[in-house]
Amino acid sequence: MNETLLSRSVRRLFGAAAGLGLLACPFAVAQDTTGQPMQRVEVTGSSIRRIAAESSLPITTIRAADFAKQGLATAQEVLNTIPMNQSSEIGSSAVGSGTGGRSTADLRGLGGDKTLVLLNGRRLANHPYFADTVDLNIIPIAALERVEVLRDGASAIYGSDAIGGVINFITKRSVEGAALTFEGYEPLRRGGGNEQRLNLSGGWGNLATDGWSMFGVLDYHQQSDLQATDRSFSRTGVRPDRGMNEVSRTTFPANFFSDLGVAGNPYYASGCNVTGTSRDTAPAADDPVCEFDYTQYVDNIPKTRQYSAMGKFNRQFTPDHLGSIEFMWSRSTNESRVAPPPMSNLGITMTAASPYYPGNGTVPAFPGLSGENLDISWRPIESGRRVNYDSSQSYRLQASLEGTLAGWDYNTAISHSLGRARSSFRGGYLVDQRIIDGIGAGILNPFGPQSPAGADFLANSLLLGEYLHARINSSAIDARASRELMALPAGPLGFAVGTEFRRDRAKYFVNRALAGQASSSGYADAQDQAGQRSIAALFAELNVPVIKDMELNFAGRYDHYSDVGDGFTPKVSLRYQPTKQVLVRGSFNKGFRAPTLFDLYGPQSTTNTSDSYDDPVLCPGGAAIPGANPSIVCGQQQFVRQGGNVNLQPERSRTYSAGIVFEPIPSLTLSADYWDIRLKDKIETLDEQIIFGDFARYRNQFVYDASGTRLNYVLNITNNLGEVRTRGLDLSMLYRLPSNPFGRLSLSIDGTYVDKYDFQNERGGAFTKNVGRYVGEGPVFRWRHNLLLTLVRGDYAINLANRYMSHYEDQNTAVAPEFANNVEHYSIWSLSSTYTGNKQFELTAGIKNLFDEEPPFTNQVTNFQLGYDPRFTDPLGRTVYMRLTYKF
Repeated sequence: MNETLLSRSVRRLFGAAAGLGLLACPFAVAQDTTGQPMQRVEVTGSSIRRIAAESSLPITTIRAADFAKQGLATAQEVLNTIPMNQSSEIGSSAVGSGTGGRSTADLRGLGGDKTLVLLNGRRLANHPYFADTVDLNIIPIAALERVEVLRDGASAIYGSDAIGGVINFITKRSVEGAALTFEGYEPLRRGGGNEQRLNLSGGWGNLATDGWSMFGVLDYHQQSDLQATDRSFSRTGVRPDRGMNEVSRTTFPANFFSDLGVAGNPYYASGCNVTGTSRDTAPAADDPVCEFDYTQYVDNIPKTRQYSAMGKFNRQFTPDHLGSIEFMWSRSTNESRVAPPPMSNLGITMTAASPYYPGNGTVPAFPGLSGENLDISWRPIESGRRVNYDSSQSYRLQASLEGTLAGWDYNTAISHSLGRARSSFRGGYLVDQRIIDGIGAGILNPFGPQSPAGADFLANSLLLGEYLHARINSSAIDARASRELMALPAGPLGFAVGTEFRRDRAKYFVNRALAGQASSSGYADAQDQAGQRSIAALFAELNVPVIKDMELNFAGRYDHYSDVGDGFTPKVSLRYQPTKQVLVRGSFNKGFRAPTLFDLYGPQSTTNTSDSYDDPVLCPGGAAIPGANPSIVCGQQQFVRQGGNVNLQPERSRTYSAGIVFEPIPSLTLSADYWDIRLKDKIETLDEQIIFGDFARYRNQFVYDASGTRLNYVLNITNNLGEVRTRGLDLSMLYRLPSNPFGRLSLSIDGTYVDKYDFQNERGGAFTKNVGRYVGEGPVFRWRHNLLLTLVRGDYAINLANRYMSHYEDQNTAVAPEFANNVEHYSIWSLSSTYTGNKQFELTAGIKNLFDEEPPFTNQVTNFQLGYDPRFTDPLGRTVYMRLTYKF
């Protein structure tokens, strides 16, 4: 086959544009083969071995050497530079959320469970919590050679769940010599958030001359915590200028509600003068109670650690057969802090016999009290912030064999993956019954400092230890083979066939003896759960050259799940290159995603809502009914019960895409790809704002006690909701200026424009528009882009990068209409320079967030952090970094 101008320019791009970090190219790109025959390789999105430039699917490739130069320290940061990664879950947004500190990717905004993450083309064990996606923290980033992102569904090739796209992390195949690398990141603003990384890599042997090779990588990365009070935009949830008043009526000093209906705080008259506590000044408030600004006690960024090790041994048995054994281990820890525990709605009763009863001498008297019992709502500041410690480990052992046999290119492997996660209380959590007993006995003072006996009692009431342990393991064997069946007039007829068998098992262990003692744990009433399934699959692919420079690709996959049934996912794609300057491509595919084991069997647990709400029965219209405690039922977080549902049905999807690549001159490449996705029966929980916003419709999900005077919880387990319809356009440009005295200059820009993102909250229901609006769990950005300007001059390479996200209409659920907000666009510039003039040393230095851009204000209340959205923006500010590599 003759190399076209288009494929040659793409190949040269990777060979010559040193420092180019992000490239949305039309093909997965092989190594520079100037002067050598072009090798047939397997590319992401196809099982047929072929010349890489023949691929018909849109693929974005990011080289590891380039994202290291841009100061991208984690897999999550790398994927955040990809515009089609609409939303993400990162460690900072996991603070207090019970997700185990995991990081995920979400192509097209369809959910991380519909983005398939692979390592060297094969699956890893999903994170045990939710079991729906790989935790990006376990990816051995120091071992990577590149990341390939298939921006199109590939359910027919990789598995029925590859609906939104595929992210394939590809490690180095072999390494000769050794290298030691140190990276350091230091924010210039006060506070924490600094990072360090140290890794050692080395390789021995040469397949071509020795018949064997091996390499290994050891990597350590850490980041210190950053507190919300370290940044002006996040230090408080009370912003009168913005209409935000996100507070809790579970305070220190405590609020009370008497048996005779008197609500108040004995220190209201003196201003409730404790850090984070102030008078309730809400316009509708008529009770002399205090309110607590819990945002001041939250981490913006948790303390994290990641460890990883990877080793691979390759053996060339014959020129046609290569065997490999690969082992990967990774461990990630996350320690996050939120406000001290809210001790309310527990039946904490103070009698007039307590020395701390208002008016008994220690605590000021309160008008209207006549010795009746008090229901206490207390937040014991002296116990400290609640500290959650999450750790996860992942292992994968894989043996593979590839080569050529009887004219077939084959690849087969057997693997076993294991994921483990643990969550522990490290501080701040208290035993409910101890607090009830301590206040009832007059030992604890909920209104002021503790006596020595009270301090000792409180210290002995702390709840410490592991409360949740989960594990998931997956054993798999797969085989695939491809060959050219025959020669057609327009070219060879390519064919591939493969099979896969996988056995998945998941178990969730709840330490009820521990978690059951604290309602603030979120797992007080959770139960152990377990599930398993077998998955068998058969798939085939056919590549048909129709006429010269036009080919059709057909693929189909049949999956059988032992627990939820069968699914068939077909795919057809077209590639047509009428001239050397133009490439046209398109595809159609269907997807089928079975509910995960966690979706089906995850333990049901009761925890607090993200936002604050009025109880629709006990506080209708914001006014508590007679006998109801306004500090509990009005404008407060309510209990919600979530978990698995064994009655779930699979999701199904269909995707259309069409694109064009245009190269009017050798130095300029332009591409545009349109995509249209429809998803049915989406598996998800209903947004809590929707449930509380329409009590009449969801009345049956509100569960009250027998007396009807206490809301036990709102039932919101995982369900099949309605449809999602989204469409948009991926655009890219690459311009390479001719060499000049200043060096070689190149400019690339990748962008994604989302024209539509509509979803239903239930089958047959009305569609809600999400694009450019914060609805439910977050916004869908209308436009996102990543721009990179690279100058290579001698031994130096300079990169100037920009990441941009467009504005959107804010959540606006917790503010009055006159304070409705539009979140401004977010644009971050970074600058770096790399010196490669020494054979043993390579040095990179740079600045992230060059202009110290603060996150735009948002009134979202989905996350614990307020004032900004930690999922999309950077709270660190301007950060300098250095990366030094020593080769030996």
